[in-house]
Amino acid sequence: MSDTPVFTGPEICAKHAHEVVDLLCKGEVSPAEVLAASFARIEEVEPAVNAMPTTCRDRAEAMIEVMDGDERRPREWLGGLPIGIKDLTEVEGVRTTFGSLGLTDNIPVKSDELVLRLEDRGGVVVGKTNSPEMGAGGNTFNAVFGMTRNPWDTRKNAGGSSGGAAVSLATGEVWLSQGSDLAGSLRTPAAYCGVVGFRPSAGVAGGGPADMKFHTEAVSGPMARSVRDCALFLDAMAGFDPATPLSWPAPEKSYQQSVLEVDQNVRIAYAPDLNWFTFVSKEMDAHLRGALAKVAQQGGTVDLDCPELPNLDQTYRTLRAMLWAAGPGRAPESVQKHFKFTLMNNIEQGRNLSADQIYDAFAGKSVLFDNMASFLQDFDVLACPVVGLVSGPVEEEYPQYIDGEKLTDYLDWLKYSFLSTTVGLPSVSVPVGLLNGMPVGLQLIGQPRGEARLLQVARTVEIAVGGLLGPIDPVVKH
Repeated sequence: MSDTPVFTGPEICAKHAHEVVDLLCKGEVSPAEVLAASFARIEEVEPAVNAMPTTCRDRAEAMIEVMDGDERRPREWLGGLPIGIKDLTEVEGVRTTFGSLGLTDNIPVKSDELVLRLEDRGGVVVGKTNSPEMGAGGNTFNAVFGMTRNPWDTRKNAGGSSGGAAVSLATGEVWLSQGSDLAGSLRTPAAYCGVVGFRPSAGVAGGGPADMKFHTEAVSGPMARSVRDCALFLDAMAGFDPATPLSWPAPEKSYQQSVLEVDQNVRIAYAPDLNWFTFVSKEMDAHLRGALAKVAQQGGTVDLDCPELPNLDQTYRTLRAMLWAAGPGRAPESVQKHFKFTLMNNIEQGRNLSADQIYDAFAGKSVLFDNMASFLQDFDVLACPVVGLVSGPVEEEYPQYIDGEKLTDYLDWLKYSFLSTTVGLPSVSVPVGLLNGMPVGLQLIGQPRGEARLLQVARTVEIAVGGLLGPIDPVVKH
């Protein structure tokens, strides 16, 4: 695209993840060479964007020395590819702060099960990507590391909470980066930075929070610059693990293979405001309709339609408040005393829930799931915005208005994320071009356990709109 910024980093950093893995597995490039390129790019762009404030070069170099002596390198492994891990996910021996002053010096003695799996399958952790405190928020900033900036315009918000992960991909620091999602934390930063963020069904990519293994609303997931690379990363994450009670077996056919079998005969329902559930700007809606028109021109079917979504707002907010009260709300006082206001407010909401509110939320979740499952018998996906407006100023924690419509609190602008989280359906943000020079993502919500088909539809959209947006050099503006 002519209006896409340039990329001046190492040539290998601009390649697809699956291309680099192929080179690694064939021995045409060494893990040490790829690692050196990754760190060269990190050093080059970090001052402008602050995406990966913690790096672990010595640990990564030690890891590839071990790999060099291991002859087991099946094609589906990552083969020594550098990856980023979000600062909410523990990595043994690497500073993991959760973006909180009370955990500034936290050095885990054990890695999260998902990290262990990724390393066993050839991933090399190069650093921890920035996150808002405890992952609470759609803008990535915290009192430990400061703000992460959008590489398309460093005055702008990179999204959150996996903002550091998205920026690390958009700038070419790494090829794959792990994130997590409760209120769009994989999807919003992907949309704002022009990459792919995939929220899988619970258990597909490991478990939820390490101390809440039966939790289903907060999940880990893959981020990449393309749909195929996202499928590659999901394959590396997938599989049953007896240490993770909700883990799901990997599919017989890999997610990568499903993406390669993409077809244009997709059935998409588009719901620009989810039946008046939330607000979308006129220019965002027009842009997304234009992208979907390109899908239709290539043989897809796109209809304006949406299921009934009764009590979605209250159901989601109750489930979310329970997580904050049961998780960060039980942290030691030495940690909690540093929490930002919005996080403490979330915790208090959870503590003040009545039993009836909790019962209603679980009942409401079932109704919403039934409505979506029935609706998706006629469609492959439900499409909607990821967020209702383009990225705003990095200093603004959350927007106050969308096209003049007043938002009531800091969750209102993230309401498009509620549905997938509440009903446990997979969803993805796929880039669909630029609006006023900034990336836009289209959200696709798939059928129950429909990860493979969802990735196929996402690939169809990706092809229709013209492909990838990055990596890019940060566009530094003041």
